[in-house]
Amino acid sequence: MVGQLSRRNQISVMSDILRIGLIGAGQNTRTMHIPGFQAIDGVEVVVVANRSRESSQRVADKFGIPRIADSWQMVVADPEVDAICIGTWPYLHAEITCAALSKGKHVLTEARMARNLTEAEEMLAASRKYSDLVAQVVPSPMTLPLDQTIREKITSGHLGDIREICVTHTTSGNADASTPMTWRQDFELSGYNTMALGIFYEAVLRWMQADVKVECANAAIHTPQRLRSDGSMGEVKIPESLTVLGRYEQGARLIMHLSGVERGPSREEIRIHGSERSLRISIFTAEMWETDASGVETPVVIDEALKQAWRVEADFVDSIREDAPVRLTDFETGVRTMRFTDDVWHAWSGK
Repeated sequence: MVGQLSRRNQISVMSDILRIGLIGAGQNTRTMHIPGFQAIDGVEVVVVANRSRESSQRVADKFGIPRIADSWQMVVADPEVDAICIGTWPYLHAEITCAALSKGKHVLTEARMARNLTEAEEMLAASRKYSDLVAQVVPSPMTLPLDQTIREKITSGHLGDIREICVTHTTSGNADASTPMTWRQDFELSGYNTMALGIFYEAVLRWMQADVKVECANAAIHTPQRLRSDGSMGEVKIPESLTVLGRYEQGARLIMHLSGVERGPSREEIRIHGSERSLRISIFTAEMWETDASGVETPVVIDEALKQAWRVEADFVDSIREDAPVRLTDFETGVRTMRFTDDVWHAWSGK
């Protein structure tokens, strides 16, 4: 920003401390975000607001956070907070993000970005309105050690012309009809987000750097009602099994199969088939194998220099302090992922 000092740099100039407010303190916030922020010099987590005062206090006590707040609105309005980390379920992401940006707070929001494309676009519009503030989505983490290697193999032509990308993700999470409904199955909380659809698509988007046209999708809800946490029965609207077919402009096909009803061991594998070579990617073990015309599969040795580690909190802080662009994941990329998620929803539901 020419001719003026951005609010990103004002923080580092005016104070040695970057003060983080937490809204929502679920597992990922407790496991990754709080320790990540607290490990950075000059960063303090100063307040937390969880779903109840009691749960907020438990988190504050465990991590040495000095204050709790009774509502997310109090954290957003707090003059002692420079940046907000949103760890709620998707239903609040857009509302909190837009409010926080309007109050001059930087925003790191948990994935999934929002419940649907409309909310995601509202978030993107707010980030552009307050463009001197950092707006970042927590990135899809599963393929971080492999992303640069996969991208290089695609862009260099090593695999040849890409013909197919096949994503398989199965678990037993929805197989038992007596299992209570989780937030991931609650339409009011999650919207169009379906299992791990957007998380895996974001990874593929990093490699291909191109959007997919959804050609068709088929889904099933095997248990139409599940027990809610409050003891009532709730309607399940989000699929428990989903298959998507899409096509890139250059002709490659994207095939995604996600299922929560596999009784056996979970499977997480992505295969990329090119005209010269194929890659088989194990998400669980962060390993890859390559096959050429000989049909012999060989391990891919991944250069340690190309492996990306989890540094979400550090990247967020660097963007605030150094005016560095957000790489993983900016709101524009988040909207592209939500557009795909919406397109899949409309394709299978017909709505």
